[in-house]
Amino acid sequence: MTETEFIEQLKTQTRAAYSKLLDDFQQKVFTTCISFVPNTEDAEDITQEVFFEVFNSISNFKGQAKLSTWIYRITTNKCLEFIRKRNTKKRFAFLQSITGPDFEIDKTNYFTEMNHPGIILENKEKNETLFLAINNLPDAQRLVFTLNKIDGKSYQEVSDITEKSLSSVESLLFRAKKNLQKALENFYKNDI
Repeated sequence: MTETEFIEQLKTQTRAAYSKLLDDFQQKVFTTCISFVPNTEDAEDITQEVFFEVFNSISNFKGQAKLSTWIYRITTNKCLEFIRKRNTKKRFAFLQSITGPDFEIDKTNYFTEMNHPGIILENKEKNETLFLAINNLPDAQRLVFTLNKIDGKSYQEVSDITEKSLSSVESLLFRAKKNLQKALENFYKNDI
């Protein structure tokens, strides 16, 4: 079956097409989600949101990009949206903690699970430090860095997913690396 035929089946909402979509993309979407949000439960929730969005908006898919590129675009947008919401909640909780004595700060560690196959570091502290540094990058830099270095996407794939030119992707990746070097410099100096 060609991609065009498959998309038409998705648009007619056949059960077989949805099953094939899940079989073909569920693990790939989950792997991308866990690259951005290294917590299994949250990555699973985002994965479900991605497929909900794909199912609801497949009728709007124009075919200007490959189906996989479109799905990755939805995935990265959902991940970034989740991270923004989480950061907003943390800031709000902090503000409440200074203004109200009855408010208790949640001290649980967000980075609880690090089983992503693309990240193999020796201990949890290094994993946490790395992901915290990545999450502190500006959104555009975090997006291209995660897609390229953690998910292993080529520059062209990153360009297609983010709808940015190759030179823009290269520039963002260069700046992300420089910012990570600066952010991680003190951590690794103390580690020597």
